[in-house]
Amino acid sequence: MPSTLDLTRAPATDPLGIYRFRDGLYAVDLIAAAITEFDLFTKLAAKPSDLAAVCRDLGTHQRPTDVMLTLFAANGFLSLKDGVYSVTPLGQEHLVSTSVTFLGAYYASLKDRPVVKDFIIILKTDKPANWGSYKDEKPWSEAMLTDAFATSFTAAMDSRGFTLGPAMAKASPIGARTRLLDIAGGSGIYACALVANHAQLTATVFERAPVDGITRKMIAKRGFQDRVDVKAGDMFTEALPSGYDVHLFSNVLHDWDTDKVRFLLAASAKALPKGGLLIVHDAHLNDDKTGPAPVAAYSALLMSVTEGRCYGTGEMRDLLTEAGFTDIRHQDTACDRSIVTAVRN
Repeated sequence: MPSTLDLTRAPATDPLGIYRFRDGLYAVDLIAAAITEFDLFTKLAAKPSDLAAVCRDLGTHQRPTDVMLTLFAANGFLSLKDGVYSVTPLGQEHLVSTSVTFLGAYYASLKDRPVVKDFIIILKTDKPANWGSYKDEKPWSEAMLTDAFATSFTAAMDSRGFTLGPAMAKASPIGARTRLLDIAGGSGIYACALVANHAQLTATVFERAPVDGITRKMIAKRGFQDRVDVKAGDMFTEALPSGYDVHLFSNVLHDWDTDKVRFLLAASAKALPKGGLLIVHDAHLNDDKTGPAPVAAYSALLMSVTEGRCYGTGEMRDLLTEAGFTDIRHQDTACDRSIVTAVRN
């Protein structure tokens, strides 16, 4: 086992299963909420519906309902055709309350779990729960303004990058470009991975306080301070710095709903020069948002604790085109993650 982290090499073993345990942690709670509170499958069996109709019938909001329906389609409980969700034979037999093999009683014992209760509130209000469902913790975006939480969270996301970073960097079509802006780059692990794998590249991590100070320490600890620097700023209230021909959003867009994703992509398009490259590194659903199942499960976690969710490659294509990007491509990387790349038109 190596004593130092080499960001040009993948780990010797594949941690995919370990990632999936953590990323899919909340999926069972969302299934329990759908069965015990909303009786979703019985209602859809009686009346197949599109997303808007499901929201009206259940009294729920679009973002969390979209995540819920995507999870169930990805796992074969629902089918999606022409925008309409219907219950599959599997769902008919085991998830519809009039079936003699209904598993509702099996899930009823979970209805008082804190995350199940949180999901019911989130579906009805579209307001994310406190981080980890801790009642004494603030919502994630507010908690990140405190030193203790920001330090803990940034360290957690940094460790995730040990595997994800090198795979993302090797897949990124940097070409002859030389200056990277890593937007909301956290610990800087992904900026470090990119410069480690592309010799001509230098980078700046753009992060708000207090994370920017944490970022500087973590970059120095890895020995990349000569090629990766940090600039303090808020991507929602300040213009993105100019002078960069590559932008990176790594595990960022999934924290925000569509209106804020649209804002961030427009800001990137405004700051990048013609021919500049945008890399969106994230867990992406497929074009019609019927899978992959592990990404749909991860989206349930994101929906619970952030304002966002996982986006489909079709959704990303539409948003990037709207923002003024072309040559949009998708490539898998590691551990259910992938990159969507696009060029500033």
